Amino acid sequence: MERVIAIVGGTGAEGMGLARRWALAGETVIIGSRDEGRAAERAAEIARAVPGARIQGRENAAAVAAANVAVLTVPFTSQASTLQGLKSAFQPGTVLIDTTVPLAATVGGRATRTLGVWQGSAAEQAAELVPKGVVVAAAFHSLSAELLKDDKPADCDVVVCSSDETARRTAMELAEKIPGVRAINGGPLEMARLAEQLTALLIAINVRYKVHAAGLRFTGLPVPPSE
Repeated sequence: MERVIAIVGGTGAEGMGLARRWALAGETVIIGSRDEGRAAERAAEIARAVPGARIQGRENAAAVAAANVAVLTVPFTSQASTLQGLKSAFQPGTVLIDTTVPLAATVGGRATRTLGVWQGSAAEQAAELVPKGVVVAAAFHSLSAELLKDDKPADCDVVVCSSDETARRTAMELAEKIPGVRAINGGPLEMARLAEQLTALLIAINVRYKVHAAGLRFTGLPVPPSE
């Protein structure tokens, strides 16, 4: 079965970066948005830049209904309401890759701090909100929009956390579709509470060193970085 990726909230910088990278890798991508017209415009931008790209734009629910992989790229304050609104759109067996980070900045606090989540992490909250049969992985917390915005290799590891093997494998495969990225198995979904903290740490490092694209590499592992 062909893999079709819906990027929910895909008109933002992170969603657009992932959409472009996966389009370049030959994946079939649907950019989702609350505004179908805006989604179509953003998809057309990528289609012009990536000849032969299999990409289109749809309203979020229509995008999810047409896909077997959904990638959530919305702010934490919109996560719950977005997923609740999409419950009837998910196909059984869909893989949801949650990129959400509960940054304090989403409620007026500092971007270098995270909020406490009752379920333990944003990804675990997502797993409670999706219909039965939808499997969840947490990923892409350390891969910034700045690293995704051009076609250069992204010098970064991506930690993937999931308690479902299909979801973990899918997220790791998609991470390594991006040149330079190495996917790291971070263990079960409960470990997402630690992976999500990496975003706040990287934001603090970016500010301190006056850069915009700090990433992470884990040393001493038997798997080399992707070419």
